Amino acid sequence: MSSKKDRNALPSWGSELWLSRAQRRFIGVVTTITVVVALIAWVLTLTPWPSALAIRGLFERGGAETAAEMRRHVPDTPLNALLDEHVGGDPDADMRYDVFSPADGGDEPLPTVVWVHGGAWISGSSTDVDPYLRILAGEGYTTVGLNYGLGPESTYPTAVHQLNDALLELDARADDLRIDRDRIVLAGDSAGAQLASQLATLSTNPRYAELMGIDPALDADQLAGVVLNCGVYDLDAMSELTGIGSWGLKAALWAYTGTRDWSQESPGSTMSTIDYVTAEFPPTYISGGNGDALTWIQSLPMRDRLVEQGVEVTELFWPAAHEPALPHEYQFHLDLGEAQVALDETLGFLAEVAR
Repeated sequence: MSSKKDRNALPSWGSELWLSRAQRRFIGVVTTITVVVALIAWVLTLTPWPSALAIRGLFERGGAETAAEMRRHVPDTPLNALLDEHVGGDPDADMRYDVFSPADGGDEPLPTVVWVHGGAWISGSSTDVDPYLRILAGEGYTTVGLNYGLGPESTYPTAVHQLNDALLELDARADDLRIDRDRIVLAGDSAGAQLASQLATLSTNPRYAELMGIDPALDADQLAGVVLNCGVYDLDAMSELTGIGSWGLKAALWAYTGTRDWSQESPGSTMSTIDYVTAEFPPTYISGGNGDALTWIQSLPMRDRLVEQGVEVTELFWPAAHEPALPHEYQFHLDLGEAQVALDETLGFLAEVAR
């Protein structure tokens, strides 16, 4: 039988003779990190806010860098610019817009491109696309950049209602803003392309407008065309994404829709415009980069659906093996020759449908 002295000498987690001070400190740090990580993981299952704000910060930095790249390509064409106009004159409203038009001394209405910015529905602003709109305006168009309420502060379908209200105001102010009411092109990039496709569907599919509970601001015959770059049109197909991109988009959709199960709820249905486009949908320019996963599961299937409906489609896609692989929103990276091709194709489309 062991003596009392022998039993006291046995190793024990509480014995200073067994664990050194450094070992105890290491165990304390590991335990603390484990608890913190577990708490963060638990919080992330309860709310989209931390993920959404992290994604927003990353996207805003990227948006500013891309806008700076585009500014190097804006020509010196004199333009009239009306910035930060508030819908309804309410300075506290989310809805603001910028308007650009040629400073040629004229006041006649011009074919108009109304652009909805991207940013995964939770980030971005019209300033991200202002350089692109200045380029288009320099070619003889009135261009408008729209803002809208972002998630998670605003949840779906708030943005759609706000954008529809903005279109109503643009229609009412058309004469002052040099907007041709009968030659309007709705355009957007990424999440903005999804929203632009919703606005066009509202105007061309009465059943969809009724489902959304929205009286469309524009009639179908006012729409000359639609420009869709790198967008999302089928939420069910988002389940095909993998990796960090899948996590980011799913977190963004949770923040924007207000429900973690967005694919099973009404947001997942009514946001998927691929299910609601009809033969009345306007002539469409659609593009995406070969290095963007959304091209293969969103833009190409949307193109196919539009063609099936008999819609006139102008497309710009690149072979899967194209080098360099063109990323999401490649059309804004105007240092790339492919982005310059996309700009030329966009201008050609606008000239065809809106002139």
